[in-house]
Amino acid sequence: MNKLHISDLFKTVFMLTLAYKVSDILLNYTGIENNSALVFVLAVLVISKITEGYLWGIVASIVSAFCINYYFMYPYARFNVTVAGYPIAIISMLIVSIVTGTMTSRIKQQAQEALRREQQTRELYQMNRQLNDERTAIKIEAEKEKMRSNLLRAISHDLRTPLTTIIGSTTLILEGGANMEEEEVQRLLMDIREDSEWLLGMVENLLSITRFRPGETKLKTQPEIMEDVISDAVIKTKKRFPDCNIQVSLPTDILMAPMDSMLIKQVIINLLENALRHSGDKEHIQIDSYQKDSYAVVEVSDRGKGLNTALEESPSSDSSKGHGIGLPVCESIIKAHNGFFESENRPGGGATFRFGLPIQEVEQDD
Repeated sequence: MNKLHISDLFKTVFMLTLAYKVSDILLNYTGIENNSALVFVLAVLVISKITEGYLWGIVASIVSAFCINYYFMYPYARFNVTVAGYPIAIISMLIVSIVTGTMTSRIKQQAQEALRREQQTRELYQMNRQLNDERTAIKIEAEKEKMRSNLLRAISHDLRTPLTTIIGSTTLILEGGANMEEEEVQRLLMDIREDSEWLLGMVENLLSITRFRPGETKLKTQPEIMEDVISDAVIKTKKRFPDCNIQVSLPTDILMAPMDSMLIKQVIINLLENALRHSGDKEHIQIDSYQKDSYAVVEVSDRGKGLNTALEESPSSDSSKGHGIGLPVCESIIKAHNGFFESENRPGGGATFRFGLPIQEVEQDD
């Protein structure tokens, strides 16, 4: 017999002994033997509560029925079922004790089962939470790896092309500059200057994105006026492209949205430079800003060649110089602001890149 059964045996013996002592005191004090039945029923309930399973409650019920008949029913100290009503009393006492003890044991087992299920639910919840955390970490790592791949692929193309042009132009000037016409030398120098400015802009772009890491960097946002951010981006773009024509359309109402202004400004510059360099149109670049639902929207449009299907499906394509470095980074930055990023061909020709930032109410001091 294991320790658990020995413990339950001692508990049962103790409670039955206590019931016997209490019943004996009551019998001597009142002279009425019927009080013992209630005492032993109570003892059976307690035994069923403090022991495991149904066995000890049933055993206690049988022993209680015997004790009541033997010790607390006339004639005392004798087992007698011949007196009228005694058999029914004993059987009723036995049934009541067994039923109440069984019900008590069942309720206790149900309570224990409820506790076990609660513990299992808590463990499952913790496991599910850990799995969700792991999935989130994997997703973030995959997003980081995707961004790194896009950047490496874009940099390998976008740096190689202008550097090749610069090396080729400088080689021609160094080797045959004395025999070249001044106009041709000036053209080569202009090409070198243009490609150098492009490389400078790309370096600034890369420096901006190093501040941003999807899933890790907590953006330091504050309410900014969209008009001011757009104006700064247009001014900076025109310094690099003095011959460009950028039309700006702003709403009459002030649009203010929480943002990291440096990153959003870089997004707008990227979109403007992509339009100027790769659309084939430098005269009809249009930037619009307006409110749509709960978003402050910015659009950059052109009337150039438009987007081909491959570019729309994969903004990081190497098919065009410069598209790779800008668009995937732009999209990641906008998504980090809980915004949306879209691109589409215009019905009349050209392309439109659009992003939106959620507008939040800005508290004003009274």
